Amino acid sequence: QVQLVESGGGLVQPGGSLRLSCAASGSILSINTMGWYRQAPGKQRELVADITSGGSTNSADSVKGRFTISRDNAKKTVYLQMNSLKTEDTAVYYCKTEGTARWCIPFAAWGQGTQVTVSS
Repeated sequence: QVQLVESGGGLVQPGGSLRLSCAASGSILSINTMGWYRQAPGKQRELVADITSGGSTNSADSVKGRFTISRDNAKKTVYLQMNSLKTEDTAVYYCKTEGTARWCIPFAAWGQGTQVTVSS
């Protein structure tokens, strides 16, 4: 099985910064796309940013210029650097990874979620 473990969430004041990380483990042959999603109370889950194995990135308009996604292929880890945080960024952030597991089986895995709270 493939598991994702997230870390880095917490409480921060508006204008502050946080760095989220998500490490994949298990019988993984390759990882294609890794991304971050978030869900606030009463709202649908939305894509924040994702990154391909080649390093191409996409991000939501609401976070462009403030959030940066990156990955370390050797560590099977994806990061989300969040700067200039706003109260609207408060949500549970989930990591998602797509790739190929042992015996060439495609997989899509989700992390457990980490709470990010932006408040004064």
